[in-house]
Amino acid sequence: MKACNKNINKTLGLVEKMIELANSGDNDREDVGCGILYGILRDSAYRIKRIAEEEKKIHRDKGKWD
Repeated sequence: MKACNKNINKTLGLVEKMIELANSGDNDREDVGCGILYGILRDSAYRIKRIAEEEKKIHRDKGKWD
């Protein structure tokens, strides 16, 4: 697999960990500040995920995904 495609897959893996952490942190939080923190983490993860999935599709459409 090409390095650029590996990096997209690694990004998608990191995003899943970010979402898991945001969900866990939100469940365990004790104040509003943590809620804001984990909300931002979750929002950022979904934004990154969307962009990475779009890039993966572009690579596939161009025949560059192996």
